[in-house]
Amino acid sequence: MYFKHIKRYSITMDEKQLAWTEENRKQVLNCNVFSVWEVLCKAPAQEKNQTHIFSIINTKDWAIVVPVIETEKGKQFVMVRQWRHGSKSLSLEFPGGVFEEGENPKEAAIRELREETGYTPKKIEKIGEFSPNPAIMSNRVHFFLAEELTNCGKQSLDEDEYVEVVLVNADEVIQGMGKEPYIHALMGSALALYQKYYI
Repeated sequence: MYFKHIKRYSITMDEKQLAWTEENRKQVLNCNVFSVWEVLCKAPAQEKNQTHIFSIINTKDWAIVVPVIETEKGKQFVMVRQWRHGSKSLSLEFPGGVFEEGENPKEAAIRELREETGYTPKKIEKIGEFSPNPAIMSNRVHFFLAEELTNCGKQSLDEDEYVEVVLVNADEVIQGMGKEPYIHALMGSALALYQKYYI
């Protein structure tokens, strides 16, 4: 079989054999939502004289919320449809966004849910945390499950936000993830954590 040719590594390998040491860093770009840094790092112990420069994207942590409503149609998600400039397409997503100064993850999750959808939860629980792309990004994304929702009926969007609130059957999202309009990779992560929560 193909798999017998794959080299297998010990999960007990000492961190010192793999960890790079940062020697210096320099900011090379500062944008509205992120900055880019060049980081000079020294290779792990077995190649201690070797150094390389790596590019790191530095930005604030994010919160993503999976809001669930029990309806006559079964479980439904409160989702948001919005234009994404990177993909130049509409994306259907769970609500979420960037932490504000001084916020903890739960506070950020509740605020983002309320601002984008008008819903507030009586019950909210953290279900996971990821690095969006550990190769080049320094931040973390925090995932929450929100239940027992109350609709305040009013969004509080930023000046450049145009968001449509949509109720979608959970089964439809599960079947559709990975195909348009469910194109945001972090929403796949959120859905996987939601499903794990109910296993």
